[in-house]
Amino acid sequence: MPDYALPDFQSIQYGFAAYIRDPVQAPMPEGIDPARMQMYRELFFNNIENFLATGFPVLKTVLEPARWQALVQGFFATHRCRTPLFIGIAGEFLDYLSKECQTTEEPPFLQELAHYEWVELALDVAEQVLPPLNTALLDDPLHQPVRLSALAWPVAYRFPVHRIAPAYRPETPPETPTCLLVYRDRDDRVRFLEVNLLTYRLLESLERQADQPLLFHLQKMVAETATPTPETVIRFGIEQVRDWIARGIVV
Repeated sequence: MPDYALPDFQSIQYGFAAYIRDPVQAPMPEGIDPARMQMYRELFFNNIENFLATGFPVLKTVLEPARWQALVQGFFATHRCRTPLFIGIAGEFLDYLSKECQTTEEPPFLQELAHYEWVELALDVAEQVLPPLNTALLDDPLHQPVRLSALAWPVAYRFPVHRIAPAYRPETPPETPTCLLVYRDRDDRVRFLEVNLLTYRLLESLERQADQPLLFHLQKMVAETATPTPETVIRFGIEQVRDWIARGIVV
């Protein structure tokens, strides 16, 4: 609550909201039936919890119910959302986990798993539309400008987030990072591909230096890897990008 005097009705509103956010720390507003306040509290909290459970279903299942409830309560009580849109709650929760959540009791993969689930949701609701399939690009991608679709996101994690489940909760990351390509296809379904480090570097190049011909990106890969068989890299790149064009990953 602000440290300056407020009109009575605003003071009541602040007290009402403070109790709903955190009934342990905030006093119950005077003159209101406790049963009614509890109903309001449950209504608001359960609404937020439902949005988060829908956006982060795996995260909820791998946490103990009490830990999940505590995580949601911490977000509900302390985070100040910057968006008025319900669809933005998942992004606000991700922001809370990465910048504000102080607990050390959560699993080490928590933030990465949350980010992966948020990526799926963000792509599912993104407003961009894939352009029609470019058959000329499919026939000869090597000498034409290519770029990643706005609906294709390469992501890398320390933990294999796409495999985490109640029966698989790794405590330490494997030696090799997990590289994924998450994308929305022409049927508006979100899909993911697990890729190796070399393929991930090609995706990063396509993302960072858009509208360069494919040959530019493949020659850069040849130089970076110092491969004795550059023709193998070129051949691999052409076939890989043709597959991505067909899927709508490269446009």
